[in-house]
Amino acid sequence: MVRWIFERIAAPVRGLHQAAYLLAALTLASQVLALLRDRAFAHAFGAGQVLDLYYAAFRVPDLVFALVSSLVSAYVLIPRITGMDREAVRRLLSESATFLFGIGGLVCVVLAVFMPQFLTFLYPSFAASTQQSEFILLARMLLLQPLLLGLSGILGSVTQVHRRFMLFAISPVLYNLGIIMGAVFFYPVWGLPGIGAGVIIGALAYLLVNIPVIMDAGVIPRFRLPRFALMMPVIRDSVPRSLALGMGSITALVLTAFASRIGTGAVSVFTFAGNLQAVPLALIGSSYAVAAFPALSEASALERREEFTGILSASARHVILWSMVSLGLIVVLRAHIVRVILGTGAFDWNATRLTAALLAVLAVGLAAQGLVLLFSRALYAVRQSWRPLAYQIAGGVLSVLLAMFFLSMPAAGFPATFAAFLKVGDVPGTAILLVALAATLGQIFLALLSLVATWAISPGLARTLIRPLTDGGVAALTAGAAAYGTLVIEGGIAPLTTLAAVFTEGCIAGIVGLCAAGLTLFFLENKEFLIVADSISRLIRVPMNRTSALAPSAEEPAQP
Repeated sequence: MVRWIFERIAAPVRGLHQAAYLLAALTLASQVLALLRDRAFAHAFGAGQVLDLYYAAFRVPDLVFALVSSLVSAYVLIPRITGMDREAVRRLLSESATFLFGIGGLVCVVLAVFMPQFLTFLYPSFAASTQQSEFILLARMLLLQPLLLGLSGILGSVTQVHRRFMLFAISPVLYNLGIIMGAVFFYPVWGLPGIGAGVIIGALAYLLVNIPVIMDAGVIPRFRLPRFALMMPVIRDSVPRSLALGMGSITALVLTAFASRIGTGAVSVFTFAGNLQAVPLALIGSSYAVAAFPALSEASALERREEFTGILSASARHVILWSMVSLGLIVVLRAHIVRVILGTGAFDWNATRLTAALLAVLAVGLAAQGLVLLFSRALYAVRQSWRPLAYQIAGGVLSVLLAMFFLSMPAAGFPATFAAFLKVGDVPGTAILLVALAATLGQIFLALLSLVATWAISPGLARTLIRPLTDGGVAALTAGAAAYGTLVIEGGIAPLTTLAAVFTEGCIAGIVGLCAAGLTLFFLENKEFLIVADSISRLIRVPMNRTSALAPSAEEPAQP
């Protein structure tokens, strides 16, 4: 029985859309756990200093991961190990893992020593709080996370090449379970470091889920001194991606530092809104980007460029369409979403309203973020790794400059008008909305730059995206109008004084809006909508253990 379950979980999935929907389904489970985690945080701490400290400390390992661990990430290793023989794969994994722990470990040790000074520079008010010692210890503990996740990326490259997408998607589920464990069981005993312990346990589980595939493939890495000839090509191609990720992390770090100066709770509500917006991004943008990357890598040769463009276009059209529909529903249902997920315990009404407004602002950039994830992978697949770095720098600089410009404005001018437009003009701390607006505009600018970059590798791609953009816009307006009309009708039925009432009203309105969007796309004869219906039907009908594996190349032994 156990073996049968594992075989189904570890079965390869070949089709692009089936893989994307499978990843989306399992990503949904992970995101549900992440939302439960945030609900537990909101209930226990509210938008206050404890969560501000936790989220601020988390930005440090994110930066380490981006600058160090990503030097040997899956997105660089996948094109190389595709077609390699077993021994060559084992050698590459072994030397990559040794390099990661050598360089990454040294960086983490140096950061741990100077952590008090680093945190004081970034967050002067946080470092001077009564929880200073716990804040510093938490930041030091979290430095283990990038090393574990970096090794997970190395091993996960094999998992993705073998198309074991279900195993790949289970990893974040286990990761969030670890964090929930830290918040529920360890925090009451150890305080902030207890949450850090949960993060480490989750990162370890994230790593271990890849072990069965590595063992089955016979490529378990061992300690092996990195050779210059083998590692330099990997590092050379990884550096631009690592720096691109690092630029994104630096931008997030700077925006978080801005938020920490706005007032208590600003970092918390900004992060909560970002986590909520990450759910549709993970379900749509990330799922298609992950599912498409191995296929894009295989079709990256010049003689297969038409196939490459077809894969990229299909993925981008779906990302745009469903992101637009999600935007229409999020804008209308934002208050219900926040109240259901976060409206509990110490999370007060003002925090709920401000988080809902932030969610609406960040959701405007949903399609842009999904396209950035996809287009970046397309550029990595054709070995144009420096372009995403240049675009990330441009987008990051624009976000930071816009945030500085907006925050320098007189409070009675545009900031007050913007807050009033989002119906939070009477809530303290609305300056955080300007930080979110800057981040969204930066992402849209980054997506446009990335689209321009695809003209050279996928001629005609932009033209194929006009139809899903217009259809998605119409469907979003229809969905939003239908959901809003349903809320108006439901408003007089029952008072929204309980979680069940808020959830039921929002759920009904969301279903009506989604059905309206579906009917709109059906009457528009939208191609992507019909593909979704067919792919979901086939994914349900066909047992996963009957799906065909990726055919090995001439040099690659049969898949074990």
